[in-house]
Amino acid sequence: MATKAAQKKSATFTYEGVDRQGKKIKGEASGKGAAIVRAELRKQGINAKKVVKKRELNLGGKKKIKPMDIAIFTRQMATMMKAGVPLVQAFEIVADGLDNPSMKDVVLKIKADVEGGNNFAGALHKHPALFDDLYCSLVDAGEQSGALETMLDRVALYKEKSEALKQKIKKAMKYPIAVICVAVIVTAILLIKVVPTFQELFQGFGAELPAFTQFVIGLSESLQANFFFIVISLVVIAIAFSETRKRSERFRNGIDRTLLKLPIIGDITFKSTIARYARTLATTFAAGVPLIDALDACAGATGNVVYRRAVLQVKEDVSTGQQLQFAMRSTGVFPAMALQMTAIGEESGALDAMLEKVAIYYEDEVDNAVDGLTSMMEPLIMAVLGVLIGGLIIAMYLPIFQLGQVV
Repeated sequence: MATKAAQKKSATFTYEGVDRQGKKIKGEASGKGAAIVRAELRKQGINAKKVVKKRELNLGGKKKIKPMDIAIFTRQMATMMKAGVPLVQAFEIVADGLDNPSMKDVVLKIKADVEGGNNFAGALHKHPALFDDLYCSLVDAGEQSGALETMLDRVALYKEKSEALKQKIKKAMKYPIAVICVAVIVTAILLIKVVPTFQELFQGFGAELPAFTQFVIGLSESLQANFFFIVISLVVIAIAFSETRKRSERFRNGIDRTLLKLPIIGDITFKSTIARYARTLATTFAAGVPLIDALDACAGATGNVVYRRAVLQVKEDVSTGQQLQFAMRSTGVFPAMALQMTAIGEESGALDAMLEKVAIYYEDEVDNAVDGLTSMMEPLIMAVLGVLIGGLIIAMYLPIFQLGQVV
C-alpha cells in the first residue's frame, strides 16, 4: 500500500481559502492528494477551506478544437489586454467564458506555462497543432515590442477574416453538393423500390413498352443487380482519393491547378487566394516582421501551390534587392489591382494599409461571387431535380397513358 501511494501521480486541485490577512483567495495547486495540497498551502500561509481535484479534459475527446475557437480565443484575449487586464488573469477570464471544454483546457495549460515563467509565445509553441508558426511569431513580435494588446487585436482580425473567407468558400460548395446527393439518393430509391412495382404491373399489359420506359427499367435492373458493387466502389474511390490527397504532394498540386482552371469555381479560388495573400502580408508587415520573413509566411497561407511557388519566387527576388511590386509582376499571376496598390504602398510608405485594402476588396469580391454562384445554382439544381425525378415519373406513367389511348 505504501508503495502504491508513493507511485501515485500528482494531480491538479482547485482550492478556496483565506490568507494570513484574512483575504479570500482561490487558485490551483498540484499534489498527490487533497491532504498534501492542504499542507503545502498551510506552509504558504493559506488556510484552504475547500480543495477539489480538477477534472482533466482530453484534447482528443468529444469536442474538437476548430479554427474558429482559436479566433474567438484571440479576440477575447485582445479585448482583455486592451482593457488593461493582466495577462494571467486574462487567461482565467477567457477560459471561464469558453464553451469548448477542450479549448478551455488548452488555455489553462497556457496560463500555467506563463505563470511558470514562460512567455506567451513560448507557451503557444507547445501546441503547434493549434497555433502555427505565423501565429506564434506575431505574438512574439508583440511581446518584444511591448504592444501585445495591439498585436493580439491584429492577429484576431486576421484569424476572423481568414475563417470568414473559408466559410464563404464552404458555403459555395455545400449547398449544391448536398442537393445533388439528395437527388442521387432519391433517384436510387425510386429505381430500386418504385420502378420494380411498376414493372410487375407492365408485365400484364401484353404490349411493347415505350423505349424510354424500357431504358428506365433496364437501368433499375442494372442498379439492383450491382447495388453493393457500386456502393463499395464509391466508398473505395472516396477513400483512395482522400488517402492519395494526404500522401501525394503531386496529386495535391494537380488539384490546386485544376481548381484555378474551373469555370466560376476557379474565379472564386483565385480571388480568395489573393485575399489570403494580401491579408497575411498586411498583418505580418504591420507587426514589424521583415518583408522576407513575411513573404515566407504568406507562401504557406495562400493555400494554392501556384501562388505558393509564386510567392517564394517573389521572396527570392526581393531578397536580391528588387522592389516588391516588380517581383510580383514578374510572376504573372497577380492581378493588376493588387500590383498597383502594392506600388502605391511602397512609394507612400504605407504598404500594410494598401495591402489591407486589397484584402478587403477581394474578400468582398469572393462574397459577391459566392452569392452569385448560389443564385445561379438554385434554378440549375431545380432543373436537374426536375429532369431526374420527373423523368422517372414520366417513364413509369407513359405506358399507362398509351394504354388509355389504345382502349
